[in-house]
Amino acid sequence: MLASAMDSAVSPTTAIEIGRLGGVGVLNLEGLWSRYAEPGPLFEEIAELSAEKATRRMQEIYGQPIDPELMAQRIGEMKAAGIITAASLTPQKVAEYAQLTVKAGLDLLIIQGTVVSAQHVSTRTEPLNLKEFISGFELPVIVGGCASFATALHLMRTGAVGILVGVGPGAACTTRGVLGIGVPQATAIADAAGARIRYLDEAGRYVHVIADGGMRTGGDIAKAIACGADAVMLGSPIASATEAPGHGYHWGMATFHPSLPRGARVAVGALGTLEEILLGPAHENDGRRNLFGALRVSMATTGYADLKEFQKAEVMVAPALKTEGKNLQREQRVGMG
Repeated sequence: MLASAMDSAVSPTTAIEIGRLGGVGVLNLEGLWSRYAEPGPLFEEIAELSAEKATRRMQEIYGQPIDPELMAQRIGEMKAAGIITAASLTPQKVAEYAQLTVKAGLDLLIIQGTVVSAQHVSTRTEPLNLKEFISGFELPVIVGGCASFATALHLMRTGAVGILVGVGPGAACTTRGVLGIGVPQATAIADAAGARIRYLDEAGRYVHVIADGGMRTGGDIAKAIACGADAVMLGSPIASATEAPGHGYHWGMATFHPSLPRGARVAVGALGTLEEILLGPAHENDGRRNLFGALRVSMATTGYADLKEFQKAEVMVAPALKTEGKNLQREQRVGMG
């Protein structure tokens, strides 16, 4: 499990706790932690903003320039805790900050945009050729997002160790509405898994498929793995932890874009501690806590012992799966209702 590089979900402190629990917290190196020495009061302000004022004020807050010294400091804080230290940059910023991340001790770099191709196209900055960059970079690199067989295969050929799959399914994301771009997540994962098989035959190298976005329950995670994912990247479930910096609110990396925001600040509340959400125990029956206990039970119930076997599970399109026979739950608004 990777925790998504969103300020509302991952701080250096939560990344350390996620690492202790066995996951990987990905810090957004272009977020508030690299712009302000003490961003705590700003997180409190964002949580208190009205819906009408939230986006405009966040654009102002994120207008503060990135401080390279703070960026290195945050990486150092995570590294000192002995966890796998991971952080993200957008393609436009990789050339400027990639070597800084190496010197600061980063273990894993995530290059993350809305839709990423092997040849990043830009008229404002020098285009980033992922294949050239990754082949000469000292650290393993994960790239994304993508949502089709062709793009997944293209990204695998860059030398990345993993690809992020998902365009627009996240709880706070409005890309599908603003840009009209997206693929239903189960289809996107299955297509990327097919590209993984093709690339394995072609190059003899296994690239990890990471389902990114749209997963809130243990059942969602189980379905992502069954569709072919090797891992999941979670945003809103992490943002709903009591330790999360967003104070019960969640927003994405493009929510504060200065000219075309593609995200909303959404309320996710406080479900419990990170440990309760990821590993339990759960005290409610809605599937949003003990996510990975649910994955284990799902695998056991269907007769699979490990993740690679579980990727072979039979799947089907089943719109009624969550409603069949559940009239009482829906009427009473309990359980799956």
